[in-house]
Amino acid sequence: MTGRSHRHVSTPSSTPGLQLVSGHNPRVLILGSFPSQRSLASDEYYGNPQNHFWKVMETLFSIDHQLPYPLRCSLLTGYGIALWDVVAACHRPGSADSRIREPVFNDLAGYLASHPSLRLVALNGAAAGSYFLKSRALPALPSVILPSTSPANARSTLPEKIRQWEIIRSVCCGDD
Repeated sequence: MTGRSHRHVSTPSSTPGLQLVSGHNPRVLILGSFPSQRSLASDEYYGNPQNHFWKVMETLFSIDHQLPYPLRCSLLTGYGIALWDVVAACHRPGSADSRIREPVFNDLAGYLASHPSLRLVALNGAAAGSYFLKSRALPALPSVILPSTSPANARSTLPEKIRQWEIIRSVCCGDD
């Protein structure tokens, strides 16, 4: 379920991010910017219970957000979804994306090239979109910046986020 071969090594004083979560033939790669302190501590993508990511996935794919994390990831990859971050390691006090310094990017171009099954890169928020452009891993497939599921994004309600994130279900379930 994880792809350790696609991870950049952090510098000695930087904080490393989380490992790639991916199945064999992903259709959608969801990229965040860099995990929150809470996610890093729990070693789980979107590990802050205030983050709407798993509630969005529950609505779109009926994956109960309270299931154990490994099971949620397994079910998600079963739908053809991979999870990763644009930034592999960085210096960042706290959890704010605006405080990311000296980012080291994941090998997104390598991952995209080795997974021709991908149909969409979904960026979880504007910061992920900005770092994605800086990473220069621009794919020859569509990418979309979706509203951040972070608790810091108070501009969009959970129902609004779900409505915009439905593109993920369309691509994974062939509704496109």
